[in-house]
Order: sequence, then C-alpha cells, then structure tokens
Amino acid sequence: MLFRKKAKPVSQLSDEDLVAELQRDMDADRFGILYDRYSSKVFQKCVSMTRNKELAQDLTHDIFLKAFVNLTKFDHRSRFGTWLYSITYNYCLDHLRKDQKQRTSELDDDERIDDGADERYEAELLSLRADRLAKVLDVLEPADRGILLMKYQDELSVKDMMDVLALSESAVKMRSMRARERALAKYHVLFPEEP
Repeated sequence: MLFRKKAKPVSQLSDEDLVAELQRDMDADRFGILYDRYSSKVFQKCVSMTRNKELAQDLTHDIFLKAFVNLTKFDHRSRFGTWLYSITYNYCLDHLRKDQKQRTSELDDDERIDDGADERYEAELLSLRADRLAKVLDVLEPADRGILLMKYQDELSVKDMMDVLALSESAVKMRSMRARERALAKYHVLFPEEP
C-alpha cells in the first residue's frame, strides 16, 4: 500500500479510546491527557460539595489517583466522564460523612412517589432566591446536597444519576423528591418570613 492512513495523535483520541489504550498499557503521560480534560470539572464538583477550595484540591488529587489505580475496572458500559463523576461524587460524599461523623439514614426506595407533590417541591425549590438557596445547601446533609447539585447544577439525567448512584430509576426519583422536600423544610426554618 502506497499511502498509509495516519493514526490519530494520542491527544485527539476519544476518552473511551484513550481509556482502552490505557487498559492495555498503563502510561502516566496518556493518563495525563484524561487529567487535563477532567481536572477542572472534578475540582469544581469537589468545591461545590465541600465548599472548601483547599480541601477540594486534595480531594481532586485523591480522586485521580483512585481513578488511575482502578482504570482496569472501567467496563465501558457508561461514558468515562460518568464513571469519573461517580468516583468524584462518592469520594466527596464519603469524606463529608467521615468529617461530620454522621450516618445518613437509608431511604425506603420502594415507596410510591406522588407526582403532584414532586412537581410542587421542584417548582417551589426553583423559585427560591439564589443567595438563600446557597445557605440552605450549606446546611443540608451531604447526600441531599449531592443529589440536588447533580440534578440542578450538573444537569444530570435520571439515567446518569442511576449510573452514578447505582440505583434504580424509582430510587433516584424518590431520593430527589425527598432531597427537595428536606431542602424546602430547611429553607422555611432559616427564612420563616418567606411564605
């Protein structure tokens, strides 16, 4: 063959192709490409969950180390970004739980969701003033804050949330509804003058 098709430079490979190459032959330089693509997103997620930039930097470093060590376990059933988001969310949540020395209560995922109540909670939550909503997020349990940030800040679909949390669709919807309900209850405690 006279002309050969040039291979794409490593930096132009898709995440999934790059991960597949890394799974065959681990290389810190190639992993560095994934780090460059995702480090600011992971850092921002850590900041939004912990509210502490210095801690977020440490957690970001730990998360990428964990991803590097566990990259062979990535099974390509979801996107790499979703897998990394899942590690980030769970790592931050574990850190917050340990830091606060509290256990979040397990939710009964088999309960029926009242669609009318869920829509009311969502509409009411979205109508709150941003500065006051930030104060509510600060006092929420880490699991509730994480769910709300996934849905409203990161705009994850229910399917992506199912992947990140390893839960069924009904469980994700139930936890989202309960997180909104608890956020509204906190809001009314913090700002009783609001209707």
